[in-house]
Amino acid sequence: MDEIFDIHTHVISPDPARYPLAPLDGRQSDWSQTRPVDAAGLLAEMDAAGVAKSAVVHASTAYGFDNSYLADSVAAHRDRFTGVFSIDMFAADAGAQFERWRRAGLTGLRLFTTGSTHPGQAEWLADPRSFPIWERARDTRVPVCLQMRPEGVPDLLTLLKRFPTVPIVLDHLARPNLSDGAPYRAASWLFELAAYPNLYLKLTSRTIEQSAEGASTPEAFFPKLVAAYGAGRIAWGSNFPAHEGPMSRIVDAARGALACLSAADRATIFSGTARTLYPALAR
Repeated sequence: MDEIFDIHTHVISPDPARYPLAPLDGRQSDWSQTRPVDAAGLLAEMDAAGVAKSAVVHASTAYGFDNSYLADSVAAHRDRFTGVFSIDMFAADAGAQFERWRRAGLTGLRLFTTGSTHPGQAEWLADPRSFPIWERARDTRVPVCLQMRPEGVPDLLTLLKRFPTVPIVLDHLARPNLSDGAPYRAASWLFELAAYPNLYLKLTSRTIEQSAEGASTPEAFFPKLVAAYGAGRIAWGSNFPAHEGPMSRIVDAARGALACLSAADRATIFSGTARTLYPALAR
């Protein structure tokens, strides 16, 4: 059975007095209100699903740029967690905040430019004012996850070219449309991006479900994706609990969809690439 590392989970504290809610744009995500899971709950779900370790992603739609609960969760469970933090890229103290959360043991950065509470694509992704933080990510070998849509690809190209040594990870594969099926002309932009070796894909539950919608099948899509990028630039993430669980069901669905790949490619997607992006998980 494949060892599984999950690079996209979230945690929400049951103690809002200690960890106040302050969602981006003032709107809290539905999932963080209706089915929040704290660190202990996430560990229980991971154990039940056979997930060994996780890169826990800061819940911007609950806490804005305050990564305190994420940092405390990672500190309490370094044998199972690492953390992916978020900051205000344009704040006067952005550099200090970057170092603050990195010193707290968080090993990845995430930029939230779209999502359930912000459905459009933000226009600030490649704003030159953010470049000093990208330079810090380059110098400290911190991978940067992008929560973005296809409309942001021109900005993504700017970043890929300007920072070729920064691992850039596309959450949910940047939400491609797969419904037309093979040869996936509507997602041609995704396959063209494979030419940039510092681009990685986060294959989440959203993609697992989309691979079976319309004329698409997992057997057509995932071998094509691996042929373009190589399994070594693809990593699996559940998106639990934003994606409704239990986690064991999410894992079973991912295993079923990726059964069309070789055992070696599955092992890489389920844990090998995660070790590359987040070496803390390998320790």
